[in-house]
Amino acid sequence: MEIHLKIIGILLITLALIHLPFPKYFNWKKELSTLQLINRQMMLVHTFFIALVVLMMGTFCFFYASEILKSPLGHIVGFGFCIFWFIRLVFQLFIYSPSLWKGKKFETIIHIVFSFTWSYFTIVFFLVWRQ
Repeated sequence: MEIHLKIIGILLITLALIHLPFPKYFNWKKELSTLQLINRQMMLVHTFFIALVVLMMGTFCFFYASEILKSPLGHIVGFGFCIFWFIRLVFQLFIYSPSLWKGKKFETIIHIVFSFTWSYFTIVFFLVWRQ
């Protein structure tokens, strides 16, 4: 199980770093220009803090996998992470519109990869909690 937490740690750290090019990749300067300043800044600030939390989750899983598995606090944290990633999976499957990925090869691949990734995270953290 420790190896799975380390794998998740690496994946989460990578995911956090992938957030860095989001503004340029999604052309936020142009796309968000019509929004009020508060909405534009909330988008950037929330993206930053999501990336920060994901980075901290990944760092925690990678460097403290053994402690997560062996301590009651680690099991409770595993339960929280399980709930977090399960809800993220639900959003992936039922909140995002299929029109964002259906009929688009790259977007469909990303949708499938993320669906499996969030499922993997959910299952591993469920098992951590149930130990």
